[in-house]
Amino acid sequence: MRIAITTDLYYPMTNGVAVFAHNLAKGLARQGHEVMVICPSFTGKGHKRRQDGVNTVYLRSMRFPFYPDQINKVPDQKEILGKSLPRLAYRHGIWVAVEPYLAMKKALDRFRPDVIHNQTAETIAIAARRYAKKKDVPMVSTGHAYPDNITGQLKMLKPIKRPVDAALRTYMASFLKHSEYATMPTEMAIGDLVPKNRRRFKVPVEPLSNGVDLSEFTPNKPKLKVLRHFHLQANRPRVLYVGRVDPEKSIGNVVTAFVEILAEVPNAELVIVGDGTDRSRLRDLVQGLGMEESVKFLGRVMLPDIADIYRASTVFATASETETQGIVLIEAAATGLPLVAVDAGAVGELCQNRKNGILCRPGDTSAMAGALTKILKDEKLRAKYSAASLEIAKQHDLNRTLARFVEIYQEAVELKGKKLQSSRRWWRR
Repeated sequence: MRIAITTDLYYPMTNGVAVFAHNLAKGLARQGHEVMVICPSFTGKGHKRRQDGVNTVYLRSMRFPFYPDQINKVPDQKEILGKSLPRLAYRHGIWVAVEPYLAMKKALDRFRPDVIHNQTAETIAIAARRYAKKKDVPMVSTGHAYPDNITGQLKMLKPIKRPVDAALRTYMASFLKHSEYATMPTEMAIGDLVPKNRRRFKVPVEPLSNGVDLSEFTPNKPKLKVLRHFHLQANRPRVLYVGRVDPEKSIGNVVTAFVEILAEVPNAELVIVGDGTDRSRLRDLVQGLGMEESVKFLGRVMLPDIADIYRASTVFATASETETQGIVLIEAAATGLPLVAVDAGAVGELCQNRKNGILCRPGDTSAMAGALTKILKDEKLRAKYSAASLEIAKQHDLNRTLARFVEIYQEAVELKGKKLQSSRRWWRR
């Protein structure tokens, strides 16, 4: 098939949408499909590139300075007389495509896609939906985000966050509704965004895991040279967080819980992998709690090193309440880690309470501390949860995801054909 993937977020950005879109494009190309990705340029200028069998069209773009680009390191806030100045903008703001339709039309007219698979709901998505409607190209849409993924970052929206979230929820759902077929990573995520009565939605909506390449994330021993590079000891009890270091991830709750953990497991270590707008605040929190020797911030770590960071850890922890699935949870499970998370969003489908980990009430740092301490101290429990994590991860093999998406693309083509036939009959009347 000739498959166009349209997304406002793409590799080398580090977020779930960008990682999934990149994995999807590479995986489909490996299977012999012709794949084109259309995304914003990370230089501002439009250009093209072919890599890993994928033709990528980078559209002309400009920086949006109020949100970090998730590529470059977020600089620490400037201080005057020991006080941090408010951050008004980011030097490395996120790239947003500018007037993308004409450039997209030119690329897609040449490519002649059988189907368009849209990943986001921003400017490129709007242009993709317009193109699909004009050219009668079947469209598949995948919803990845909750409104809080956006409004949680922009402090200026705090006074009106609730109505803005409601408006964004409706807007995000509209991108699923105006497709031939829609997916979201989990059934829980669908339940939060789509009306209870699916018949009113009129578009098939299916839960389909983002998937992870299980050949890259395995429960092997970590490479010692990787551990030395990041100044990690081989056999230290280690709590791990991987992901964006942004306010809506609630990493501060994990840090606060870690104070209680150290009282029970004094040699434990908390490792935070990732970068974001909340890093400076978290460093100050760690310093204020006197835990500088026990908490490490590794920054952005990519494959293959990140797999060894998972392998060198004892348990994975997240306090995020805004996950539609959480690729990092799959990666952690695939390396055999027990999971501790909060019972919110869609993480409960990956962190299954008392099976491969423990779910806690959102915001209950004492419960999280107790869960993590229990796993750190109980070798038999760790082994039980580890074995269950490996079994759960098998259900999220990227190859299974790819195979199902190809079937969905074919179904979308058939559904579009039926719509066109039906509309032609209507006009003949």
